[in-house]
Amino acid sequence: MSALRMIIQGSVQGVYFRAQARKKAQELGLTGWVRNNADGSVEIHAEGEEAALKELEEWCHRGPPRARVERIDVEKVIEQNYPTFEILA
Repeated sequence: MSALRMIIQGSVQGVYFRAQARKKAQELGLTGWVRNNADGSVEIHAEGEEAALKELEEWCHRGPPRARVERIDVEKVIEQNYPTFEILA
């Protein structure tokens, strides 16, 4: 098991990015969370198998249809053993 933190920048709020990221993460069997940041970015903490994390990262480069992703910063982080994947307020 591994964990990643991703910061997605661009036109990524108000386009269902969080909901679609949660759906994708759940389909991939990942746990963690996704939230909007005050600076307009979306942040994801995801935990699970390396291949599934890579697939989520690749999805984040596109995002949902109305998103315009400009940049993604990715870093490996320590697992927190979240039981599910949730949207944080």
